[in-house]
Amino acid sequence: MAWIYLFIAGLLECAWAVGLKYSDGFTQFWPTVFTAVAAIASLIFLGLAMRSLPIGTAYAIWTGIGAVGVAIFGIIVFGESAAVARIASIALIVLGIAGLKLFTPETA
Repeated sequence: MAWIYLFIAGLLECAWAVGLKYSDGFTQFWPTVFTAVAAIASLIFLGLAMRSLPIGTAYAIWTGIGAVGVAIFGIIVFGESAAVARIASIALIVLGIAGLKLFTPETA
């Protein structure tokens, strides 16, 4: 269950990061509310995952999911660069996340 919580936390991290963009420096009310709710929910799920996962693994995977998700969102929605080196760098993050998942035993 911890891995599911961590995955949800990572998706919510993507949501609040994108919400920051749409909040326009916290000047837009509803995007700001969305950002705050998503951030709080992300931290709650991260905390639940950390009950049984090592802190280093959980935090690294949480930030990795967020980084990859937001980078892909930026490419698709905002037309950010999809240069080969950038895609390769994103792939390396995904490989790191997969490695942490494969080599981390669940303790509870």
